[in-house]
Amino acid sequence: MSQPLHITDENFESEVLNSDKPVLVDFWATWCGPCRMIAPIIEDLAKDYEGKAVIGKLDVDNNQLAAEKFGIRSIPTILIFKGGQLVDTIIGAVGKPYITERLEAHVN
Repeated sequence: MSQPLHITDENFESEVLNSDKPVLVDFWATWCGPCRMIAPIIEDLAKDYEGKAVIGKLDVDNNQLAAEKFGIRSIPTILIFKGGQLVDTIIGAVGKPYITERLEAHVN
């Protein structure tokens, strides 16, 4: 059972920027209602894309460097990286089909 990867300021470069697979990062916080609404979607995606993409979550309260670096102003914000580059941004609580469509565009 694949779970979303716990991404931090410390492992961001190794897990996200240096990944050989596309990486979806959910920037969230425990106090954020809409973040809790999309949490089950992120967990589903971790299972759906096991072996094809890395699905991770980054708590903005505990990892402010990464959030600051990518200009995260509102959460949830989902960033999709490929080859160490930011290739897509999704802001707000959106449905699984929308997130899947955006991620699918970057999965080989």
